[in-house]
Amino acid sequence: MPLTILLHSSKTMVPTPPSHPLTTPVFEADANELTDYLQELSTEQYVKIMHISAKLAAEVEDLYLSRLDMPLTAAAETFRGDIYSGLRALEWNDVEKDFAQKHLKILSGLYGVLRPFDGIQPYRLELGYRLPDGPYKDLYAFWSDRIAETLPPNGPIINVTSDEYAKAILPFLDPSRVITPVFLTQKAPSQEPVFVVVHSKIARGAYARWLIKRGQATVDGLEKFDDLGYVYDANRSSSSQPVYVCHEFGGIGLSQRLT
Repeated sequence: MPLTILLHSSKTMVPTPPSHPLTTPVFEADANELTDYLQELSTEQYVKIMHISAKLAAEVEDLYLSRLDMPLTAAAETFRGDIYSGLRALEWNDVEKDFAQKHLKILSGLYGVLRPFDGIQPYRLELGYRLPDGPYKDLYAFWSDRIAETLPPNGPIINVTSDEYAKAILPFLDPSRVITPVFLTQKAPSQEPVFVVVHSKIARGAYARWLIKRGQATVDGLEKFDDLGYVYDANRSSSSQPVYVCHEFGGIGLSQRLT
């Protein structure tokens, strides 16, 4: 059965010349429709919608007014941030790129869903944003079940996306298909492992990377993941929620926040 890996987009983007032939996003027409709408918004509206400064809002406004003139770049190579520090798409070889293109789905507020080498242009639109009015006011309602409909009708789904993005797709999927890894950090031997946001974000990207590099379209052997110092914890795990614990986080230096 086919394997699907769910990740999500990032607000931070650095357009990079693509290393692989680009493909067309399945919802490109919808992305263009949303862009047309966003071009009509004012700086003040962006401040309210995105909870950002007036200076950044003006930059977002300029971005939407000019983005369609910008060159297309590959989604997985353009997004930046902690998750993409773990994913390290720029380091994939050709075999890994082909596997990722078939199995990795990147959820996006503007594009709905992207393959790693779908051509995109810079944007800022989180799924959780509430737009002023019309059919775009609630992006979850706008996308409805259409993102889920792009996934294979069967096979396991590895969910390493965030809660914000998972809400756009998990309600429309059979829960028995979904596996959601959990990454914890044990800061001292005598303490219970805890959830550390930045560690978990990098680990989710690294987990997707590990699945891509091993190139298996099954979930056999998930307990073997050991990147960044994580070890499978059988006592805390279930079939739908494997738990991995690190005693010393091995992702220092991958993120700008952890140097």
